[in-house]
Amino acid sequence: MNRRDAIGRVGLILGGSIIGAEFFMSGCKSGSTANTEDLSKPETTAFLDEVGETILPETSTPGAKAAKVGAFMAVMVKDCYTADDQKVFQEGIGKLDDASNKKFSKKFMEISAAQRTELLTEIDKEAKDYAAQKGKEADADKIKHAGEKDYKAPDVPNHYFTMMKQLTLLGYFTSEVGATKALRYVPVPGKYIGDYPYKKGDRAWALS
Repeated sequence: MNRRDAIGRVGLILGGSIIGAEFFMSGCKSGSTANTEDLSKPETTAFLDEVGETILPETSTPGAKAAKVGAFMAVMVKDCYTADDQKVFQEGIGKLDDASNKKFSKKFMEISAAQRTELLTEIDKEAKDYAAQKGKEADADKIKHAGEKDYKAPDVPNHYFTMMKQLTLLGYFTSEVGATKALRYVPVPGKYIGDYPYKKGDRAWALS
């Protein structure tokens, strides 16, 4: 699956734009000088693996952890996010732990799979509400300053969980296990079949 198709597919699933997509499309050179070394620590990638696995758990097909989405997230944040988004993402790891402590009196890595699902479901709703409010405020700001050529809209931070969710999906569906186990894979170029049989419920195709 090429980069453009992957980003388009994840955007379609999420119903919106992908944070950092402009850098993903150009080869991921954000130019950020923020310190992101902590993201490469084994305990951090293990944490992100479990976040990803909660979002995309193993069922009849491998889950996000099998695709090593934790390491994928670390690389993408380091190479493709702006300094502001890198800061939000890294702080989000601590916020997620804080939310777990508040709800269950345990850190995220210490709670059960069911508790992780419950927690991330709540945080996902929080992220969606935040994005909706952000959109309303941006629209109102455009109307208020319409016609002002030199006006620049204020930068409003993205929600950390939106980034984690997007990177989980992007990492999974561009991985070997995601493309070959969760999706059906046929290498391209290949034989053209104009009338290929399709049954209701068949998985979508992954393109190389």
